[in-house]
Amino acid sequence: MTIDLPFIFELFAYVLRHWWAVAAGTVVGVVAGAVPGLNPSNTIIVLMPLTLAMGPDAGLMFMVTIYCAAQLGNGIPAILVKIPGTGGAAATVLDGYPMAVQGKGMQALVLSFVASILAGVVAAIATFFALPYLGQVGLLLHSVEMVVIMVLGLALIAVIAAQDTLKALIAGFIGLLLGAIGTDFVYARPRATFGLYELYDGVPLVPALIGLFAISEALSLIKRSRIVEEGAEELLEVRSGWAEVMEGVRLTLSHWWEVVRSTVVGFVVGAIPGAGASIAAFAAYQQARLFSRTPERFGKGAPEGVIAPEAANNAVTAGAMVPLLTLGVPGGLTTAVMLVALQYHGVHLGPRLFIESPLLAYGVFATMVVAYVILIFTILPMTGPIARLTMVPTQFLVPMILTFTLVGSFVSRNLMFDMALAILFGVLGYVAQHTGFPVVSMVIGLILGPLFETYLTRALRISHGDITVLFSSPIGNVLWVLVILSLVVPYVKERRARRAPAGGVPAAGA
Repeated sequence: MTIDLPFIFELFAYVLRHWWAVAAGTVVGVVAGAVPGLNPSNTIIVLMPLTLAMGPDAGLMFMVTIYCAAQLGNGIPAILVKIPGTGGAAATVLDGYPMAVQGKGMQALVLSFVASILAGVVAAIATFFALPYLGQVGLLLHSVEMVVIMVLGLALIAVIAAQDTLKALIAGFIGLLLGAIGTDFVYARPRATFGLYELYDGVPLVPALIGLFAISEALSLIKRSRIVEEGAEELLEVRSGWAEVMEGVRLTLSHWWEVVRSTVVGFVVGAIPGAGASIAAFAAYQQARLFSRTPERFGKGAPEGVIAPEAANNAVTAGAMVPLLTLGVPGGLTTAVMLVALQYHGVHLGPRLFIESPLLAYGVFATMVVAYVILIFTILPMTGPIARLTMVPTQFLVPMILTFTLVGSFVSRNLMFDMALAILFGVLGYVAQHTGFPVVSMVIGLILGPLFETYLTRALRISHGDITVLFSSPIGNVLWVLVILSLVVPYVKERRARRAPAGGVPAAGA
């Protein structure tokens, strides 16, 4: 059908008639994102009876809004208390939490929110107009291309290794070994499960992330009176008004190219069935560091380190809806839950949907735009009060963190085993922090390792063990070039930076 101005007006009028579903989804999504252990998929599952009681139009808008708002809300605990409730927020911790420690928690939140909103709106609008041409994007990327995308994400371990090569590589290798726990992809034989059926599906991601980041940091906080550094309390007190909000907006807009690049990364990854926000966030972070003029600032509170992953994991939402609507193929767990709800209502996904119910099909992206506009006026005024969480004395904050994290670990699978696993990973993360082993390298290996094995095994089985299949795809070869650049460019830039001072020092008496 033709997308013209009258249709666009009709579409937004259609969405605004269901404003109550969008508003409710926004509130529920932000809360779900801010609570460790909750995510869009399990939140929608819990609210499935309510969704089914609505009509297909309101139900879909409600689920889509939860999806968008939860992705934005995930940045709150990741920045303030180092609790990434999902893999997509794990990359936000790297620079968001250091900013909070320096008393810039409010600025980090604003960067996160504005980047998320901009990326979400841009991705939704671009998808709306390009949807007829995007239906086949997910079909262009097969196992070979996915292997290279996984390698691109794993390359971040090598970039981190530039600071302490041996320790970073060891930590990454440990993460890969932990990711190999579970049943074999081909023969479904258990590996390193020690007879524990709870590990047959692999190491659960939420308890692992919560332990490595949150519990380990809670143990470290016992030594301090507050999250913020000594002397940074005054900075937070002074910079906690609307002036700081506008400064964060200006700073995000000054990195507009970072937002655009990360939005493209997030959208493309989201459009690939089986990929997700974790890959998008780490890939965007890696690219931000690669093209930065000051890569040494990353990991120490660089604004770009917050903008890139948050823009990417929010652009994933629009990308993930493309294969669901055009092919009827869910791109991830959240869209799979949506698929179940839509099938209950008798909605036929695929090309037929755009002919029979164009308002419902295109309304998904109009709903995203409306949801993000609502978030502008609801979440930005709350950044000041939210940021003051870092001022709470640790004697109260640490028990709160441990309580929420352990409950969050339990919620993901409803197993007491996961709570014990979170504590075990917490001790492991604490030891790693205090011995110089980068926890992020371990997390990258843990998240991307199983995905890399799955796609590599699939590609090799299709090619009957021929390794050259990894270089048989034009798209894959372009991605291989990006991998090589990702590994080479940081070292070239570092060598140039070392030579520059020596060549730029004027001779004595000059």
